[in-house]
Amino acid sequence: MQYRKLGYTDIDVSVICLGTMTFGEQNTEAEAFAQMDYAFEQGVNFFDTAELYSIPPKAETYGVTETIIGKWLKARGRRHEIILGSKIAGPGEDWLPHIREGKTRYDRHSIESALNDTLRRLNTDYLDLYQLHWPERHTNFFGKLGYTPTQDDCFTPVAETLAVLHDQVKAGKIRHIGLSNETPWGVMSFIKAAEQLNLSRIVSVQNPYSLLNRSYEIGLAEISWREHCGLLAYSPLGFGVLSGKYLNGARPPGARLTLFPDYTRYSLPAAEAATQKYVALARQQGLEPAQMALAFVNSRPFLTSTIIGATTQKQLKSNIDSIHLDLPADVVEEIEMIHNLYPNPSP
Repeated sequence: MQYRKLGYTDIDVSVICLGTMTFGEQNTEAEAFAQMDYAFEQGVNFFDTAELYSIPPKAETYGVTETIIGKWLKARGRRHEIILGSKIAGPGEDWLPHIREGKTRYDRHSIESALNDTLRRLNTDYLDLYQLHWPERHTNFFGKLGYTPTQDDCFTPVAETLAVLHDQVKAGKIRHIGLSNETPWGVMSFIKAAEQLNLSRIVSVQNPYSLLNRSYEIGLAEISWREHCGLLAYSPLGFGVLSGKYLNGARPPGARLTLFPDYTRYSLPAAEAATQKYVALARQQGLEPAQMALAFVNSRPFLTSTIIGATTQKQLKSNIDSIHLDLPADVVEEIEMIHNLYPNPSP
């Protein structure tokens, strides 16, 4: 396994991070335990979760993933060996009525209550990383394009949110803070507030990044590099699309897009055309398409960790093994050629 520093801290996190959003939905508790056992044995010391999980979000599985991880931590006694990150869900009145009635504000009440519930479910008294899952304000995330200013966009001031998180750091409940699904404006606003008010600084940004969505490179990559708040890349396989298993309309039994066909972000025509090219390139080079896609993400200089997910042990092993793959220069050149033909088909 390879390791990189988490932001400006002295914490070494594995370049492969275990994503857990399938625990309690596509994976049983026993399967989740097996995944965590195997990942840990392979040197993965970084686990990522969220109060929102399992996915897709629904009231009956709210918090289930954290509960499963908490049981594993208690059973294995490895809390001190795991870098553990979770997230507070943002507002979502139209799709998250079961989480604070969908009216989350990043204020003291919401953050403190959500954090305390997360700690209880995880059987721990602290988190290594606590992240805001998406912005409270009206802006672009989850693949949204275009920007329409909203005159009545009343959101908790960044300085106020940061002060509350800083208090949790001082209280010992969290060690460090991060953002997720953020924009360059949002990231720099948190960095500026921390500098001006002498508050805790963000150490990471968890955003989508893959061969099908390299939009992070446009503005956020430079911020990650210069400000020491590296990318935690989620959906590095585009919901598994870059493995090639969904090409030509295939829908394998039990696979995510088979079970949840509304998740179309990485399955639009341009994304399918790009995927055909990437998969063909991998096979021409004797590589597994999924491993090639992950190896590309792993190699980015602005990346801290690649968040993988799997529903089977075979997938998990393959994804973790991507850390051992160094892509030859000619393969990277071919990847760039495909990217130029199909730039960011899944924003």
